[in-house]
Amino acid sequence: MSADNVFDPIAFAVPHASAAVSASFPSTPFWVPSHDYHTAGEPFRIVPPAQLAIPAPTPGLTVRKRRDIVADPSHPVNTLRIALCQEPRGHADMYGGFITAPDDGGAHFGVLFWHKDGFSTACGHGTIALGFWAVERGVVAAPQNGEVDVRIDVPSGRVTARVTVKDGRPVSADFVNVPSYLIAKDVDVVLGAKTLRVDIAWGGAAYAYVHAPDTGLAVEPRNHDAFVRLGREVKAALGARGRWDGYELYGVSFVDDVGSADGAVRERNVVIYGDGNVDRSPTGSSTAARVALLVGRGRLAVGKGRLENASIIDTKFTGVAEAEAASQTAFPAVVPRVTGHAGLVGECRWYIDVKDETFPGFTFR
Repeated sequence: MSADNVFDPIAFAVPHASAAVSASFPSTPFWVPSHDYHTAGEPFRIVPPAQLAIPAPTPGLTVRKRRDIVADPSHPVNTLRIALCQEPRGHADMYGGFITAPDDGGAHFGVLFWHKDGFSTACGHGTIALGFWAVERGVVAAPQNGEVDVRIDVPSGRVTARVTVKDGRPVSADFVNVPSYLIAKDVDVVLGAKTLRVDIAWGGAAYAYVHAPDTGLAVEPRNHDAFVRLGREVKAALGARGRWDGYELYGVSFVDDVGSADGAVRERNVVIYGDGNVDRSPTGSSTAARVALLVGRGRLAVGKGRLENASIIDTKFTGVAEAEAASQTAFPAVVPRVTGHAGLVGECRWYIDVKDETFPGFTFR
């Protein structure tokens, strides 16, 4: 086929009028371009619209509804997700998103986040990467020096990547999340002869938090396989108790307390999300939910204190409670702000051919 035969997955992937699957997966080979970033070590593959032209909003069709449409296993964009995320083009811990129309004119664009197991409701590290991408690609006009808000509609609501620009280049971004809050605390999880006590919090997705020393494991790269097994076990043992806002528990965070000083709570964590996926970053939406949890526990407050959160590879996010918000539980809710950095890894063109013997993809975990 011609190298110019580039397929626009955005127009194909996101229906505009109906929840019904209106197309089958193309039988003719095609190319899909992507801009690949990492945020604090965690990959984020951005699939842009053709010529960076963001589709216009469709009244009544929100990003959350679009997610529910394309999450259907028979939908062709779900097949496209697998082809771009799993091997041989990706791996078990790959992450990315399709840029799509926003809910309305109040946001610059929308995004459908994905990983090897499906489409997620939130992604803080992806939001930070999208802020860098939007400034670097000129999708959102930015000052030579200063800040610019990149407003993004995601399935859990409207979020902001507040990008700091110096000499025309983004140097950091604040992920300003949806209202976040503690859902439940001191929940017993029985794993054989061991009982773990966990807290559950919301940050656009539901997370369970486990005190890592209670597992006998330190948050270090050599223990990542053990954390995968434990994360799956905790998620299964929680079952329906981990569900919130109509969605299952998204991730399990194993947390080491590094100590507190100068108004900062310092922690190291590893999040096992989806079905046994390891986040290399401190996890943006989990850091946001952790800020809300610490507010609920009385360790942080709006405008007071911060969370310095390190990942399993020792990359870092900083989280604060920026404002109060209406809560959906008995605990206080806040708008968290999480600061991090993203970097471009490469620009890619992915060849998709349904006749390839590995299509649409595979993983070993």
